[in-house]
Amino acid sequence: MRLNQLDGGGGGGTAGGTPDLATAPAKKKAAANTIETELEPNTGKAATWADEATTAAVGGFAGWATAEGLKTVGTTWDKQVRTLLARLASEKTALRGTALSFSGQELDTRARIAGVRPSGIERY
Repeated sequence: MRLNQLDGGGGGGTAGGTPDLATAPAKKKAAANTIETELEPNTGKAATWADEATTAAVGGFAGWATAEGLKTVGTTWDKQVRTLLARLASEKTALRGTALSFSGQELDTRARIAGVRPSGIERY
């Protein structure tokens, strides 16, 4: 398959064009910190609030089929919250790991380039 032009988002790189790969470690770190300091705690608070409200509703409908339905909804909600929190933790870890990996790769590449000695072609 051959593409005759770059995509509309500027992806890919050509001579004089945009670079093939760009990374922003500071942005990855900021995103991971937002997950840790805002999304995870606020998700936990929302889950607790919903659990309390559901528990109160179940008590209000005691003896009715509605109470059993609310218990089922509560159980499903709790599973979904745990899944979401696990996903957030995974994304946070991936963001931090990627930032470190790219930084390490860049340092390694710089060290390798610095270690290359001229071949003597400059004499010509």
